[in-house]
Amino acid sequence: MAIKNFSLPGKLRKRGFIQISFAWLFAIIVGAIIIVFAILAATKVINLGQYQTSSESQAQFGVLLNPLQTSFESASVTSMAAPSETRIYNSCSKSGTFGKQTISIAEKSFNKWPLVPPDGTSFQSKYLFSENVTEGKQFFLFSKPFEFPFKVADLIYVTSSSENYCFIDPPSDVNQELSNLNEKNIFINSSSSNCPAGSIRVCFDSSSSCDINVDTFSDTVKKDGLTSSYYGNALMYAAIFSDHAIYECQLSRLMKREYQLSNLYFEKQKTISLEGCSSNLGSDLSGLGGLLSSFSDSSSINGLISKVNALQSENSYADCPLW
Repeated sequence: MAIKNFSLPGKLRKRGFIQISFAWLFAIIVGAIIIVFAILAATKVINLGQYQTSSESQAQFGVLLNPLQTSFESASVTSMAAPSETRIYNSCSKSGTFGKQTISIAEKSFNKWPLVPPDGTSFQSKYLFSENVTEGKQFFLFSKPFEFPFKVADLIYVTSSSENYCFIDPPSDVNQELSNLNEKNIFINSSSSNCPAGSIRVCFDSSSSCDINVDTFSDTVKKDGLTSSYYGNALMYAAIFSDHAIYECQLSRLMKREYQLSNLYFEKQKTISLEGCSSNLGSDLSGLGGLLSSFSDSSSINGLISKVNALQSENSYADCPLW
């Protein structure tokens, strides 16, 4: 007896085909969901690791700044090396009695930067001058005391090893000071043609086309098309190495600190005068305080210089110097 070939009806064959297709489709969808969740979980872990690493670097950076605030008359220098590409975010606020300085640090991981930098660490007694964002694997920091006429604070300047600064024919005191620092990204030359390729050129009292122009006759620094006024080398460096908005904000903070210090010295001169030793600085200190209370921006510093110079001279000849 011959056995006939057996086959399913067309409708059943089609239904089985559809059932197999749905099974594969379901597996693909579930697999895709698992992959998406795995990617999200991995991203979360990476971001958490970046945040933790950045927070640790932030704390270390804050500690690193402390020795730079112990200098008295000369500039001091240090450096910081990061394990990977790092960004230092610098922000400044003038609000409050002293304003505040906020530093955030982010490190590159898996060739990506964090979507949002970690919360910054704020300081009321530090004055850091830099660009808004400074990027690199090694950073150079040096500080210099700012006196106006008494010491107000130590100013800290931050630059990246990836950016070279070429000072062209600077004044002798600036030349000597920068040479003593021996920073690897600061060069001193007699002409711009001798500067390293791609360096930021800083010119002094020159009409040459430079990135930054310093006019020592009017005590101004022109950078990125904006002009900042300064007093002394400490503020000159600040205007050179920092963003204009950062410079103006930090200078306002310094003047707030100066105002509080002038009030303290005013009270001090009253106390020592009761003990029979007068400094004769009371009226000038009071006048300085009045000028400081209306300080607006760096252009206001010119109106303070004559009072500051008078106080400096009077204090140096006083029987009982206040500082």
